[in-house]
Amino acid sequence: MGTVSLPDTWVYALRLPHDPRAARVARMTVRAALGGHGRHEVLDTVELLTSEMVTNAYRHTRGPCSLRLTALSDGRLRVGVWDSHPHIPAPFAQPPDGSRTAPAPPETAGGGRGLHLVQACADSWGGWSLGDELLGRGAGKLLWFEVRCT
Repeated sequence: MGTVSLPDTWVYALRLPHDPRAARVARMTVRAALGGHGRHEVLDTVELLTSEMVTNAYRHTRGPCSLRLTALSDGRLRVGVWDSHPHIPAPFAQPPDGSRTAPAPPETAGGGRGLHLVQACADSWGGWSLGDELLGRGAGKLLWFEVRCT
């Protein structure tokens, strides 16, 4: 009898309704998936950044969103959040080359720091607008970030 080795790559996907509890469900999903795969070293960071992105999807759209966790073969973990609005917000509107970063909101602002946390903590990030219309339906956007697992 031979042993079975688990693959280094995997993907989890979750569709979330437009509900204020969506960020909590996303955090629980990230914690379960990363904990189950032994990725404890990035768990807190990925959980926080995923929560920020799902919260933005809830606050700035009226429809559902989707979460996708992908472990890549080179040790990176990619998290993508799709929502129905096509606008790419700063800092995701600029490539993560370090030379063009959106200014953080003032300390007195009541919000607006979530995507800046992603920019500060992730190894790379980005976004793709999927357009306003695709076959007569809003296609939205996909925002993503990656972290390297050690």
